[in-house]
Amino acid sequence: MSRKVTAATVVEAFIAHFDQSPAVMVRAPGRVNLIGEHTDYNDGFVLPMAINYGVWIALRPRPDRQVVLYSLDFAETKRFSLDELAPEQAGWWEYIKGTAWALQKEGYNLRGFEGILAGDVPIGAGLSSSAALEMAACRAFCVLSNVDWQPVAMARVGQRVENEWLGLQSGIMDQMISAAGVDNHALLIDCRSLVTRPVPLPITPEGRPVAVVVLDTGTRRGLVNSAYNERRAQCNAAAEVLGVGTLRDADWLTFHRYADTMDPLLRRRARHVISENERTLLAVEAMEHNDAVQLGYLMNASHASLRDDYAVSSDHLNLMVELAQSQVGCYGARMTGAGFGGCAVALVDEQSVASFKATIATAYQVETNIAPDIYVCRATKGAQLLESEFP
Repeated sequence: MSRKVTAATVVEAFIAHFDQSPAVMVRAPGRVNLIGEHTDYNDGFVLPMAINYGVWIALRPRPDRQVVLYSLDFAETKRFSLDELAPEQAGWWEYIKGTAWALQKEGYNLRGFEGILAGDVPIGAGLSSSAALEMAACRAFCVLSNVDWQPVAMARVGQRVENEWLGLQSGIMDQMISAAGVDNHALLIDCRSLVTRPVPLPITPEGRPVAVVVLDTGTRRGLVNSAYNERRAQCNAAAEVLGVGTLRDADWLTFHRYADTMDPLLRRRARHVISENERTLLAVEAMEHNDAVQLGYLMNASHASLRDDYAVSSDHLNLMVELAQSQVGCYGARMTGAGFGGCAVALVDEQSVASFKATIATAYQVETNIAPDIYVCRATKGAQLLESEFP
């Protein structure tokens, strides 16, 4: 796991770099998705939570329209002009540039700034380090430019960065949860209306809290963008066969009416999305009724669907999920994020977390020769202006 970053870490780096305290400090979280995978770009339902790993920017305004940032993680400085924005090679700064471009396309008049950037969301792990970076940049530009913080509007800006600047046809879940997360709650997001509903984590049948444990397989998959765009195209094709605008509007009656005539691959993709939307709403009911057992069952079913029907899991993810599901105190586990590598998420009795982590770490390393990162995530607020975090 990347080193844990605190506000103090970033403020100290800013003071060392600029010989004064920052004028502004912002933070935006990464996320873990409990259930509702690959449903957001089908206008469906998702149930992520913002986590206590994120991206920080300490900054001060500049008198010109330059943006200059030093990344603690990459030990490099990047600069660009707000008047000369064009995509270049991939890199962390492209998310900042793309955010500036998208905000200006929306009509916002931006000010330049300089500062220090740091994050502790593992990159490429399926925990939305990119959305955290976009929302931190949005929060910074908004406060400097006297723009009211509107989570839904800023989430749309972040999605535009992904779709038009970076060419990834992703949905809006990651930006929505990073912008609008609620302390101590997951967030049900209707990805069509963008209406949200905070949902509390359940307790065990014995009355104990559950922990959300993230299991990083230590694997990353290249070319995820092309596979992601391919899945989206397949979903659109399946919706067309079923006679609906998006798979959000397909019910089981419609699916079974056309199932025998559909291309088998499109049938599997549609079956995953329809069933995953259903599971997500059932998960909300389970959580609101403190039914950890039912939530775990739904998470297990979600992984099977992602593995078999949507084909976005991997051998390492499958192994990690199977190990987790077999442990005492684990109610359920599934891959989380786009897939092909990265992380799984498990719902674990808080009393069992220590033994769960130790057993999984040993067993996974024996099977793969990879030491996994395993850590407990707490649900946090969405993108914030941290006004009291520095002198």
